[in-house]
Amino acid sequence: MSETKADLSPRRRFLAGLLGGRKGRRISVASPTSIISIELMDKVGVHFPEAHLDARQMAELAAGGYEVLGFDTIMPQFSVQQEAAALGCEVDWGNPRMMPDAKTHPVKSISDVVIPENILEKPSLKVVLEAISILRREYGHRVAILGKVMGPWTICYHMVGVQNFLLMTSTEPETVKRLLDMYKEVTVAFANAQLQAGADAVVLPDHATGDLVSPQAYQDFLVPVHREMLGRIGGPTILHICGNCADRLHIFAEEAYDGYHFEWSVDTREAVKVVNGRISLVGNINNAQCLLRGTPEDVYQQARYAIEAGVDILAPECAVPLQTPIDNLKAIVTAAEDGY
Repeated sequence: MSETKADLSPRRRFLAGLLGGRKGRRISVASPTSIISIELMDKVGVHFPEAHLDARQMAELAAGGYEVLGFDTIMPQFSVQQEAAALGCEVDWGNPRMMPDAKTHPVKSISDVVIPENILEKPSLKVVLEAISILRREYGHRVAILGKVMGPWTICYHMVGVQNFLLMTSTEPETVKRLLDMYKEVTVAFANAQLQAGADAVVLPDHATGDLVSPQAYQDFLVPVHREMLGRIGGPTILHICGNCADRLHIFAEEAYDGYHFEWSVDTREAVKVVNGRISLVGNINNAQCLLRGTPEDVYQQARYAIEAGVDILAPECAVPLQTPIDNLKAIVTAAEDGY
């Protein structure tokens, strides 16, 4: 049957998978989070930290996901620290073997929150918007361009510190709600700016992970905030939350996200059963054991399992380790090319 189906363009194939459109000959392969490796940096000739800070180099390295690996998407934000830097954290921008890291957490109370009026002009955000604009001009409508913006929970982790913020959910829940309400404005503004710059969809990581935050806490703190944000973001969105979130898939499916990007720890068949078509599932090739330490055949078999289970778009489960072999990333595309 697969030979009789149309072979859609990469952009259309991705959007069909995300928005529930007509299926082509094969499933889409996407990069909701970073697929940059040391080997890919060497092939493209662009490395960290420059690719976090210079729009042209950011765009060129991101394009390697399509040009070298064969993915259907290009996603030019490799760090999770862009918003943190714009909001006042001191950030170590890393090196080819290390991702950026926030070294300070300046918010101790509500009075410490400062959101600059010109936040989209801050270098760490402006560089992403410029890179997206470059990619839209150079790849037109052939390839899907993805944006990425941290959700308010993740921003609070960076600004307050993970341990301190999680403690506040028990000791100062009203303060937590106020912080989320304030930082959601950054998420909405940056997401819409990325869509205006040329992104086809925006990935929204908000790391209320299953091992740190209960389903009830997620429901109480984040669902109202997310629903308000989604009513104000003017394009398709993909939620990303790390860890085993099987116990809250039913919540995600009702939030109005277009997709959920999930990890291997959530069984694909069970996820497909629970969401029942209410949200597109994006994932969920294992990073540590399969992509980093496995063989291309291991990756191929895991990808075929996900396809046969009914995942909507294939992707690594999260930002891949920098030491991931290129041949393992290409094996995801090989599995997809064998059709449904």
